[in-house]
Amino acid sequence: MTLTPIRTRRIAAAPALVCVAMLGLAACGSSGGHSGSGSAGTTGSAGTGSSATTSAFTCPTSTSGSWSPTTPAPTTPLATTSAGGSVNLVAYSVPKPAYDKLTTAFQKTAGGKGVTFKASYGPSGSQEKAVAAGQKADYVGFSVGSDMNKLVPSKVAATWNSGATKGIISDSVVVIAVRPGNPKHICGWDDLVKSGVKIVTPDPASSGSAKWNILAAYEHVLQTGGTEAQAKAYLAKFYKNVIVRAASGAVATQQFLSGQGDALISYENEAIDARQAGEKLDYVVPAQSFLIENPAAVTKGASKSAANFLAYAQSSAGQTIFAQTGFRPVIAGINPGTVQGANSPSNPFPNPEKLMTIAQLGGWSKVNDEFFGDNGIVTKIEG
Repeated sequence: MTLTPIRTRRIAAAPALVCVAMLGLAACGSSGGHSGSGSAGTTGSAGTGSSATTSAFTCPTSTSGSWSPTTPAPTTPLATTSAGGSVNLVAYSVPKPAYDKLTTAFQKTAGGKGVTFKASYGPSGSQEKAVAAGQKADYVGFSVGSDMNKLVPSKVAATWNSGATKGIISDSVVVIAVRPGNPKHICGWDDLVKSGVKIVTPDPASSGSAKWNILAAYEHVLQTGGTEAQAKAYLAKFYKNVIVRAASGAVATQQFLSGQGDALISYENEAIDARQAGEKLDYVVPAQSFLIENPAAVTKGASKSAANFLAYAQSSAGQTIFAQTGFRPVIAGINPGTVQGANSPSNPFPNPEKLMTIAQLGGWSKVNDEFFGDNGIVTKIEG
């Protein structure tokens, strides 16, 4: 199985501060180590894209700087003539808002004139299985690289991850969405396992989002000085508080917005998109998070228009659209302007104090076996 190499980022460390509250609300614990009562994070007020109001519980700033990918923007010119026809786009559910805007913008370019799209969205694992079983697809976008690798070599070329971005079309980080005003005072991972906290997160059997969430939860223990045994014990406590395991990240978000649970483990972009749509929630960027890397590729025998669309999505114009909908760009030089719905619209993508990557854990082949295989850590906990 092909592993995705590390793509470098400029990530500046930030001090983890003690949570404070306004109007006399109780304080939150420190994030100085796993023995602390909480891994502090950065939060913003519901649906406004600004910092917490004076009536809301607020967490400290445990992020710093701005997201700065170092991969240069592509230099290959975009298509200047359209190949026409239709593109069958098959993707996981979370980036639908971004793809809706990307396809519309592409159709306005010279290379996209007259091109139509037939789109299908669902849980990443389910979408991969559908394509493997014969669902027509020209462009495929998944939550995790292992889903893409399952289509190699029958549907996707083994070189799908050989470009400058290693086949990654969008980035994000794992965040914790909470109710407006953060009434449960959730500032980080350790707060999620307190008595009475109800967690919503997808099911790793079908959802790539769930895998990112679980890895972030587990790794935060190791990143704050804990042992593997403590990390497993933490994950067991975490699962005891999970009340909903949705089929996909998007479904989990809808369940949370419908009133289920106190905290939703999610993509940062999913929280931003919900706020852009007027939904009422806050979100916390925990001090320890995980870099979400979403792959995309064209299938073997795909139309020329599909390849042109992929090139557009990888371009500065395409990456700007991804950023405007809450995803972190994968190339340098992207300025999305003000991103409404972000905790800080003028600086929407700050760097968490610690950010782990799948490559640092040995790649998806190793991780899937260790965590999600028949004898995996998560499989045993779930029973």
